[in-house]
Amino acid sequence: MISRKIRAIRKIGANIQDWGTQIMKQNITLSIDKELIKSARIIAAHRQTSISRMLSEELKKLVEDSNQYEKAKKKALDYINRGFHLGGDITVSREELHER
Repeated sequence: MISRKIRAIRKIGANIQDWGTQIMKQNITLSIDKELIKSARIIAAHRQTSISRMLSEELKKLVEDSNQYEKAKKKALDYINRGFHLGGDITVSREELHER
């Protein structure tokens, strides 16, 4: 009886977090070493969460980091391609500088 109430409270809490945004979730099947799962269960218990939630959060972080990297890379390449004006005027052509 108590475990049903806890599950109901957790379910309500999860729904409250999702208010305002429609989150579509999909189950996946993974093959993971039994010892790794055992260790993950212990970690999840200490964090008061589930292995599923931990994996979901890590995947989300991985995707966000990748997206941020790509944005930063694009911005850096734009700066490089645009170049920087360091002041001064160019009064001599390249050919004149390299005449021998």
